Amino acid sequence: MEAGAEGGATGRENVTPEEVKQMKSDQDAGGEDHPREYRVVYVLGSPGSGKSTQCSKISSEFGFSHLSAGDLLQKEVESGSEEGKMIRDLKKEGKLVPSETVVKLLQQAMCRSESKKFLIDGFPRNEENLAAAENIMKIEPDVILFFDCSEPESIRRLLSRNQGRADDNAETIRSRLKVYSESTVPVINYYNSKGKVRKIDAERPVEDVYKSVKEVLSGIESKGQ
Repeated sequence: MEAGAEGGATGRENVTPEEVKQMKSDQDAGGEDHPREYRVVYVLGSPGSGKSTQCSKISSEFGFSHLSAGDLLQKEVESGSEEGKMIRDLKKEGKLVPSETVVKLLQQAMCRSESKKFLIDGFPRNEENLAAAENIMKIEPDVILFFDCSEPESIRRLLSRNQGRADDNAETIRSRLKVYSESTVPVINYYNSKGKVRKIDAERPVEDVYKSVKEVLSGIESKGQ
């Protein structure tokens, strides 16, 4: 995890899954639990794995409100606020944004939405995000869609996008992939240990990938979860 980029609610660089469970137990005793009525699907995968493309298809067919942590952060950058400037600088360095900032933006978006079904793209990205999701937002996801894409393919896709973004140069892309490997993969492993992860080969054509996604989500819908 990148030191300096992750202040977070705890002020620590790392929060272990065991500490997450203890924090959750402590919060359950008296914390607010309104988000438990929500149905949430997390969408995780490396930069360039095609998460946004799939999320657009999912939200259209399955009625989920799509919340992209990356898009929310970018909107804050474009607002010109002091927080937005901080986010912009961290993104240029390939570092992660503090958990409290991401959580605040997600909570605001969820409160504004009339939906109770949320597809949350690119969150939680590290163990501190995970702790915030479980203890501040009180979220227990139905499932995690994990889009598996190799590093060479991720780099190829990101370089070919040519969107003119400050964080789409080769050096920063490699930094982002390093952060993903060090910070997000442990989160995926944590949820995998709970039987929540559905791994999807994201290097196939878009429609083939979506066919696998539909099988996962149709299974959830049929169970009425």
